Amino acid sequence: MANDILIIAEHRKGKIKKVTSEAIGAGKALAEKTGGQVHVGVLGDSTQSIAQELSSYGASIFLFNNAKLSEYSYDAYSQALVPFIKSRDYSVILLGADPTGRDLSATLGARLDAGVATDCTGLSFENGRLIAKRPVFAGKAITYMAIKTKPAIATIRPNTFHAPEKSGSGTVEEIPCTIGDLKAIVKEIIEKVTGKVELTEADIVVSGGRGLKEPGNYKLIEELAEAAGAAAGASRAIVDAGWVEHSHQVGQTGKTVSPKLYIAVGISGAIQHLAGMSSSKVIVAINNNPDAPIFKVADYGIVADAMETIPIMIQEFKKLKS
Repeated sequence: MANDILIIAEHRKGKIKKVTSEAIGAGKALAEKTGGQVHVGVLGDSTQSIAQELSSYGASIFLFNNAKLSEYSYDAYSQALVPFIKSRDYSVILLGADPTGRDLSATLGARLDAGVATDCTGLSFENGRLIAKRPVFAGKAITYMAIKTKPAIATIRPNTFHAPEKSGSGTVEEIPCTIGDLKAIVKEIIEKVTGKVELTEADIVVSGGRGLKEPGNYKLIEELAEAAGAAAGASRAIVDAGWVEHSHQVGQTGKTVSPKLYIAVGISGAIQHLAGMSSSKVIVAINNNPDAPIFKVADYGIVADAMETIPIMIQEFKKLKS
């Protein structure tokens, strides 16, 4: 029990976030070093189906059901988790490095008096300590942090670790939890409805760069993404230039993606960008410079003007969909 790993699952609208399965994969790799087991905590209201789905990874699932957990609240979640964690003596606690994970990890760190490593891209366990690999200074340097506390808490960067294969059915146990008065109550979540695919969750990503020549041409990337059922991304260069919002940026200082298909349009392939997409299953690069670094990591390369190539691809994707 003392060497077990706890994953805090994240879900939204009945769907498990991709980073949760990746955290399970990271946890299983650590458990091989610690000699412990992987447990997953699922918090919410009527989330039995989510718990059952996660049990297919062969992990032990602990289900915390309470009406006050229906929407994420750092106070409610920590009230449910802290007594449980203290009773189990975990070695490591893992969460996703997203807004929820960053918020909850800080709260748990404070209430458990535990060290926290954020935005980790690598994890290992040496001499009884968690070693966390973290990029710093906008990805210009890598640090290794040894966490002395037990438990050690870490948030993992989405699309950096591999989700494990589903290996059968684990156990599901409901944990009674009492949650007192909350300092703040979530009454309603108002979301910006875009109808577009979320970048870090997408199976296909289409990203544009300086090769688009001018800001107005980014709409071609959006049209291609829509035709392909993909998410639209961007290089840091055009984000810094104000062509698109930072939420579209793929790279070391943006979002890390790992889709089945990544199409890089007019992107030269700077190290910062490659760090955010090089784990994609298939990479297609379109650039008019045959010596562009992006071609070194691409599975398929097209040396051509992006403005001539994109309209053709849009029509071909539309044909495939029809």
